[in-house]
Parts: sequence; C-alpha cells; structure tokens
Amino acid sequence: MTGPEIKQSLLAADPEFRRLAEEHSLCETKLEQILDSAYLNSEVLVEETILKKKKLRLKDQMEQIIAHSQHLLQH
Repeated sequence: MTGPEIKQSLLAADPEFRRLAEEHSLCETKLEQILDSAYLNSEVLVEETILKKKKLRLKDQMEQIIAHSQHLLQH
C-alpha cells in the first residue's frame, strides 16, 4: 500500500486522523484568507505565524500516523 493509499484509508477509518486532516485544512483556508488580505497588521501577522506552526504540527502528527500504519502493514 502506498502513502496516498494509506492516507485515504486512514481518512475513511481513523477518526483522529480525519480530525487532524480537517483541522489542517481549516488552517490552510485561514492562511489563504490572511494572504489574500490587502492589509496585514501586527495582530494578523502573529495569527499567520501561529497558524503556520499549528498547520506544521498537525502535518507532523498525520505523518507519524501514516508512518506507524506503514510499519504495521510491513510486519
């Protein structure tokens, strides 16, 4: 099973993975809205940094779950 196949399987079967993916997508949407804004004040720039860090943390958690699933499939 490939990485994308495992990801699709986890999205369908693992509620925690699905929650992480949805939260990651929400962060992406908020970041796009910030970047589309014509005016970025200091509060918005702080929010952008927080969202980027959160999005990265979520992606790392998702990658850990995928790696764990791949490991289980190999054994």
